[in-house]
Amino acid sequence: MQLNIVDRHKLILAKLEENGYVNVNDLSQEFNVSVVTIRKDLKLLEERKLLFRSHGRAIATDPYIKEHHVSEKEKIHTLEKKRIAIAAGLTLKPFDSIIIASGTSVIEFARCIKSVEGLTVLAASLNTSIILSENPNIDVIQLGGMVRRSSSSVIGPIGEKMLAEFTFTKLFLGVDGIDIDYGLTTTNAMEASLNKQMIAVSQKIIVLADSSKFGRRGFSRICGIEDVDQIITDSGIDEKTKKRLMASGIDVTIV
Repeated sequence: MQLNIVDRHKLILAKLEENGYVNVNDLSQEFNVSVVTIRKDLKLLEERKLLFRSHGRAIATDPYIKEHHVSEKEKIHTLEKKRIAIAAGLTLKPFDSIIIASGTSVIEFARCIKSVEGLTVLAASLNTSIILSENPNIDVIQLGGMVRRSSSSVIGPIGEKMLAEFTFTKLFLGVDGIDIDYGLTTTNAMEASLNKQMIAVSQKIIVLADSSKFGRRGFSRICGIEDVDQIITDSGIDEKTKKRLMASGIDVTIV
């Protein structure tokens, strides 16, 4: 006997909670109904804001990120960002020359940097430069370019040309989304382009991202997951994601 619509919806939501996604074809076979029926079920559940449809499947949360001002983002996941920042500070070595990109996680990282012998920092964020300029033992270079007001950071070709004149031991990168299959993303195309140049001139790529960033996508792709050397995140990351990252050769640090 086929399930009625109410029972189908209950099972769909249960599977979604357990696995994080459901597949249209799999549900069609399991419930012995047509693909069209399952799509209608998912459409109804999406209209009730209980899931989000995406390319033949449905997921539990909206994967697409809306842009918010840096002052709003700083108030979210503050404890996790602090722990991530402290862990990032432990990766610094004497005479490192590093890039600190834009974003609230990397700004928090800047606040946690103590005196490191011979440390040179190139900063994309105006806030980061101001924070680090108070430390007399750190040489700070402010990246040039057009100011992106929402993040108080610079973007554009001036910064990209400037980056091409240097080489760095590490890049500390904040992102808006991490999708293991799609890669790292941000909400701004010009920032993504600048981040690509940062990656090109850096020996080691370290991503600072709280666990809410996983499974999300911004408007613009920065790079594939294979370009990342290390991700520092919090304990909210699920075990499946962690294992997939480690299987890709990424050093995953959980705080």
